[in-house]
Amino acid sequence: MGLRANIDTARRRWRWVVGLSLAGVLVAAALVSTSAPTYRASASVFFSLDFGGSASDLVQGSTYAQNQVTSFAALATTPAVLQSVVDELDPGSTATALATRVSAQAPTDTVLVEVTATDGSAAGAARIANAVAESLGRQVEALAPTGADGEPNIEATTVTPAEAPASAATPRVVLTLVAGLLVGLLLGIGCAFARETLDNRVRDVAALARVTPLPVLGLIGRRRAGDGRPVVVEAAPLDPQAEFYRQLRTNLGFLEVSAEREPGDRRLSVIAVTSSVPGEGKSTVTANLAAALAEGGARVLLVDADLRRPTQAAMLGLEGAAGLTTVLRGGAELADVVQDWGSSGLQVLASGACPPNPGELLSSPAMGRFLTQQRAAWDFVVIDTPPLLPVADAAILSRLVDGTLVVANARLVRRHQLAEALTGLAQVGAHQLGIVLNMVDREDSAYDYRTDRLPGQARRRPWRRRPRAVPPTAAARHAPPTRVLARDEVPAPRGAPSRSAR
Repeated sequence: MGLRANIDTARRRWRWVVGLSLAGVLVAAALVSTSAPTYRASASVFFSLDFGGSASDLVQGSTYAQNQVTSFAALATTPAVLQSVVDELDPGSTATALATRVSAQAPTDTVLVEVTATDGSAAGAARIANAVAESLGRQVEALAPTGADGEPNIEATTVTPAEAPASAATPRVVLTLVAGLLVGLLLGIGCAFARETLDNRVRDVAALARVTPLPVLGLIGRRRAGDGRPVVVEAAPLDPQAEFYRQLRTNLGFLEVSAEREPGDRRLSVIAVTSSVPGEGKSTVTANLAAALAEGGARVLLVDADLRRPTQAAMLGLEGAAGLTTVLRGGAELADVVQDWGSSGLQVLASGACPPNPGELLSSPAMGRFLTQQRAAWDFVVIDTPPLLPVADAAILSRLVDGTLVVANARLVRRHQLAEALTGLAQVGAHQLGIVLNMVDREDSAYDYRTDRLPGQARRRPWRRRPRAVPPTAAARHAPPTRVLARDEVPAPRGAPSRSAR
């Protein structure tokens, strides 16, 4: 994946990244709030060797002390040193328990041992560190060899006594929160890319190209939340969403022009619109496509041939009791049940009463005669059909129409579902016009070219200060006021009296 693909993935899956980042911060905040504060104090012990008075003796003594100081640091956490501290400060505890709160280290090339103690109080940490340093010095002097006078050769001196720290060592609030944010961010990015890898939806044109070589005739952007206008071409003709359907209409026109036909072949006048699974928005696409075709001046008949779940009548606010099924069984003529809708002269034929045998009715000779008659009477007949995978109605109708459009919802349909639906159409010999990719993530502002959305006006804020008026010049201040001409008065040339003055 390239950089652009990674950015697109992060943009699509931003909820994972943001959600897990916030979760990491919340977990870190919970740890900080529930953790008891601990304080840390340190004391330094200096070890010197009394080994003669010559220079060579002093060098040997210093070298010996440096070699032994690491052992002195390890000695600080042994019961031999800590037991006396326990007896002095906390008789109820043990040397083993105190060892978990004490550490000692010897800096390289020094004869110092730094003793660090941790406790729940600042004063307690300082007392423990000082007590362990004194006990370590006594224990080292007791274990060191003695000289001729019976005194130990090693002397321990606490050079830096421990002081009560001003702030707690743990928890480190800022560091913990930042660590939680980073961990959550990494988890969010990982989950986002894992979800993208496992997602087999037809998200974009690139994913669609891996399923079928059919052309993409339309990219319909995702509708804004709360937009209750299904036929946006009629309700909001200047909306960017309406332009998506006009582009689909234009692409259909070019598809018809570019098609190579033999003499006598039918043109693309009867078009069926279907989808792979329910809920992909095929009925909305069908109604908007029919409205866009009618807007262009064509005579268009919209037919609701979804005899199982008809939606066109309810969506367009029309009467749906009589319609296609009424005409097919001979109960009425088309002119009696067709309904006018919109301002562009679109004619709508509802589904009528749902029959018990929709498949047999759509494959009947009456349906074939009906389409033949309407092909000659209308410029375009746009048919809303059921989805392909649940029922066979759309596959049956695809053999009777001039071409079939397949709507693929970028947020719903899976690649294997679309491939299976297209394979079913190919097996019955249907003429597949192409794919309409619906609910695509497109930024409406990038496709908005209305005159009331000029680049300089689109970002204007109502609270922005208006530009200050330029003061008039001296000549303008002393000039006579401008007189409004009457309707039939012609302005006189400069320097000549007007008609009213004459």
